[in-house]
Amino acid sequence: MSDQELRRTEIVFLYDVTDSNPNGDPNDENRPRMDVESGRAKVSDVRLKRTVRDYLHGVLGEEIFCRQVEKGDGTIQEGKDRADDFFPAVEIGAAKQAKTVLDKRNLIQKHILEECIDVRLFGATVPVSKGKLSGTGDSSVTLTGPVQFAMGTSLHRVDPRFIKGTGAFASGQGAQRQTFREEYMLPYALIAFYGIVNQHAAKTTGLTVADVELLYEGIWYGTKNLITRSKIGQRPLWLLLVEYSDPKSYIGRLDRYLSVNIADGLRDEAVRGVDQLNLVADQLVKVLEERKERIARIRLAHDTRLKVSGFEWRGLEDLKFI
Repeated sequence: MSDQELRRTEIVFLYDVTDSNPNGDPNDENRPRMDVESGRAKVSDVRLKRTVRDYLHGVLGEEIFCRQVEKGDGTIQEGKDRADDFFPAVEIGAAKQAKTVLDKRNLIQKHILEECIDVRLFGATVPVSKGKLSGTGDSSVTLTGPVQFAMGTSLHRVDPRFIKGTGAFASGQGAQRQTFREEYMLPYALIAFYGIVNQHAAKTTGLTVADVELLYEGIWYGTKNLITRSKIGQRPLWLLLVEYSDPKSYIGRLDRYLSVNIADGLRDEAVRGVDQLNLVADQLVKVLEERKERIARIRLAHDTRLKVSGFEWRGLEDLKFI
């Protein structure tokens, strides 16, 4: 297998949050997303992808399709406006080649895939405006992303807290009006994400090995880069990559083989720091050992502030993230 050939890869990513809201639910007063039955926090895959996108574009300068772009009149582009960004900019004479909606769609798809790393990674549905072009064919670009994540879940029960603060501003000379700020946050949570890189779907979007390496960097450093008011206090702790030599193999939901031991005398909800728990990985190692003949390599980034027991793998490669 060439070093430049993508392998089927399973991803496990753990990070912790302290006094922050990892993923507010707009349909529930922006409370942290929760599984009420298990008492565990949930974080959508969309939130993690946004973290990666923001890092790739804002820090590395990579072009991404899914971002806010302001139009000349001060309003924000809609999907069709954004798609048109990749139509006039094509090679000289290409616009004249687009005689039908299908022609335009194909040109836009070609250039979006060449320029936008987030579409190569995560796919996209891109509406294409018909304008004066003829034809009634499908006027949207639909691409399935080779990289997909399940919803993130905390490895222990959590207890969201409601905080109410005050603010003040002048409503006129010599006058003052009080306002109240209300928000929900998690005192602490250790959250696990599971994902997979599908090398077959990668052929459709043109995803490369270099793109995937930037994905891993974006997961780790993008989480470190979350320094907005609601997200500050998030820290990457563990990123495990399991690459398969057998293109048909994968285990699935590796995160479910992980658990935590909480310090003696503490309830899950009372944990307030990574030093009060221990990640238990022996079941994960067991299932990996059962399939080791199909595994090409395992790579790991580990912040040693997270104590881990039961995880040993001969030939483990260091991702060298800090």
